[in-house]
Amino acid sequence: MNYNKFSVTDIQKIQLYKQLIKPRLIEEKMLILLRQGRITKWFSGIGQEAVSVGVTSALHTSEYILPMHRNLGIFTTRNIPLRRLFAQWQGKANGFTNGRDRSFHFGTKEYKIIGMISHLGPQLGVADGIALAHKLQKKKQVTAVFTGEGGTSEGDFHEALNIASVWKLPVLFCVENNGYGLSTPTNEQYNCKNIADKGIGYGIDSYTIDGNNILEVFTKVNTICSDIRENPRPVLLEFKTFRMRGHEEASGTKYVPQDLLDTWAKRDPVINYEKFLLDEGVLTSEDIEEIKDTIQKEINEHLQIANNEPEVISDTVTELNAIYKNYTFETITPNSSTENIRFIDAISQGLKQSMQKHDNLVLMGQDIADYGGVFKITEGFVDDFGKERVRNTPICESAIVSTAMGLSINGMKAVVEMQFADFVSTGFNPIVNYLAKSHYRWGENAAVVIRMPCGAGVGAGPFHSQTNEAWFTKTPGLKVIYPAFPYDAKGLLATAINDPNPVLFFEHKALYRSLYQDVPTNYYTLPFGKASLLKSGDAITIVSYGAGVHWALETLENNSEIKADLIDLRTLQPLDTETIYNSVKKTGRLIILQEDSMFGGIASDISALVMENCFEYLDAPVRRVASLETPIPFSKNLENNYLPKQRFTKALLELLAY
Repeated sequence: MNYNKFSVTDIQKIQLYKQLIKPRLIEEKMLILLRQGRITKWFSGIGQEAVSVGVTSALHTSEYILPMHRNLGIFTTRNIPLRRLFAQWQGKANGFTNGRDRSFHFGTKEYKIIGMISHLGPQLGVADGIALAHKLQKKKQVTAVFTGEGGTSEGDFHEALNIASVWKLPVLFCVENNGYGLSTPTNEQYNCKNIADKGIGYGIDSYTIDGNNILEVFTKVNTICSDIRENPRPVLLEFKTFRMRGHEEASGTKYVPQDLLDTWAKRDPVINYEKFLLDEGVLTSEDIEEIKDTIQKEINEHLQIANNEPEVISDTVTELNAIYKNYTFETITPNSSTENIRFIDAISQGLKQSMQKHDNLVLMGQDIADYGGVFKITEGFVDDFGKERVRNTPICESAIVSTAMGLSINGMKAVVEMQFADFVSTGFNPIVNYLAKSHYRWGENAAVVIRMPCGAGVGAGPFHSQTNEAWFTKTPGLKVIYPAFPYDAKGLLATAINDPNPVLFFEHKALYRSLYQDVPTNYYTLPFGKASLLKSGDAITIVSYGAGVHWALETLENNSEIKADLIDLRTLQPLDTETIYNSVKKTGRLIILQEDSMFGGIASDISALVMENCFEYLDAPVRRVASLETPIPFSKNLENNYLPKQRFTKALLELLAY
C-alpha cells in the first residue's frame, strides 16, 4: 500500500495509528472473552479498522455518524469510555441499552452516534433525516452512514440515495465492501463492477477508496467532507476491504478460499501502517510498545470496572415505563367560537395550527405540496410555510418514515402522510422496528406522526380501503389514534404532534366530506386514552371507533327502544379500559363493532380483557361484529356485504334477547 502520496503531518499520522491500533487490541481481548463466555456474540471488524477510523477522524465531533456492527473504530475514535462499551457488550446497566439490546445496536446523542438495527436498511433513511434537519437549520454539517455491500441490495439503500439526491442532502453513504454478506460472495450480491457505480443512477458523486489504507481513507474523506459542508449534496463511497473473520464468530470462514484470506492478510491495515511508520521513522519500536501498553492498561482497567458491575435486575414497572418517553399532556382548552366544518377540514386546521405552533415541524408525503395531497388536506400550505417544511416525497414509504425518525433525532418533528393507509405496508419495517423500539432500547424517542387515510365504503377496492390499525396496536412503543368526529380529530391531532412518541393517526376517508360538526376555531388539545360516552343506557354496552361509531348511532336511532351505553374509543393505544369496564359492570352486556376483519382485531383484545376483568358482571357472552375475512371488494354490493353494518343490528338484537 502506498502511504507516501498523501499529505498528512507526523502528528496526524501518530494520532491515526493510536486510533487504528485501539480497536484491534480491544477486539483481540473480546475474542478471548467470547471463548470464556463473558460476552455472548461478537461481530469482528478485524481487517476493516481503517475505514471506521479514517471516516470518523475526518468528521467533526459535532457531526452524526451511523455505524454498523463492525465499526468499533467509530466508537473508540469518538472516545466513548471503554467501560461503557464493555458494559454494553455484557448486558450491564451502565451500557447504553440497560441490557435491552446487544453489541452496537444502540445510539448515543452525546457522542453523535446513532446505532444500527438488525434490519440494516432503515438507518440510511435516518441519516437523510438528520441531514435534512441540518440543512433546514442552516448548519454546515455532514452526516455519515455505513452499510455493507450486502445492505446495498435492500430497497432502503436505493430509496435513501434517491431522497438524498433529490433533496441535495449532505450525506456520506459509506459502503464497506468486505467481500461477503455473511457467506454470500459479492458476485451473488450485485452484477456491476463496483458498488460506487450505483451512484451514477441517482446522479450523485461516487468514489472507490482503498479501505485498508488509513491515510487514503482519511485524506480523501476529509477533502470530500470539506466540500460537502460548503456545497451540500450526497456522496457515495465504496471502501474496498475484507472481513478476515466470520460474519460473527460462530459462523467461521470455511466458505472463504484460503488464497483469498492469504491475499488480504498481506494487506492488513494495522500491520502495514505500523511498518510504514517504522520505516519512515515517525515511530520507533519503543514508541509502538508504549502506545500498545497504554491502551492495554486502559482496556484492562475499564474491563474490570464493567466486570465488577452487577447484572441487570429486571423490574416490570421499570421495563414498562421505558416503552415511551415521558410526556405530560398539556390541556389547551378550545374557545367558544366555532364553525361547522367537515372532518377533512378539521384535520387540515389541526395541521395548519400545529405548523404555526411548532416551527420545527416538517410535513412529508406524496403530492402534499403544490397539489395539496390527494385529499387536498394540505392545499395552500406551501404558500403559508414553504416547500422546505411541506415536502413532496418520492414514492418510497420506508425511507420517508426513516427520514422522519432522523428529523426527530436531530431536534425536529415530522408528520408523514401515507397517501392511503394501505401503502404503509411498504414502510412497515421502520415503524415497528425503529420508531417503536428506539426509546425502549436506548432512550431515543420518535416525534413522528403518521397520518393514515383509511377505510372502506367508498368503492376503492382491496388496495385503497383497508383499516389496518391492528397491525400497530399490538406493537409496543406505538400510539394508535382513530377519531370518529371532526372535533376529536382536530384536538387529538394536535396532541399527537405534541407527543414526543410515534403516533399512527387513522382518518376514515368515508367521513372526510360526509361528516360535519361544530368545531372550535382555535388551537386545542384532547388527551389520549380517554374514550367518549356518546349515549347512556343500562341495557347494553356498545364499543366502537371510526366509521363504526356512526353505524352504531344509526342503529340506535332506528331502534329507539334500545337504551345503550355507546362508547367511542377515540384512541386504541392507549386504550381506555376503565370506561369500558365501568359500563359493562353497569349493563352486563357488551358488543364490540369494528370495521376491520374479525381475527386478530382490537375487538378480540377488548373481549378478552372484559372476560378476564368483568366476567362476574356479564349476563351474556361478549359479542364481536366485524367485516368478512376477505380482502375488501370493489363492487358496491360486494363491499356492502363485506362491511359489518347490516350484521350489527341483527347481532345487537340477538345479544339483547340472550
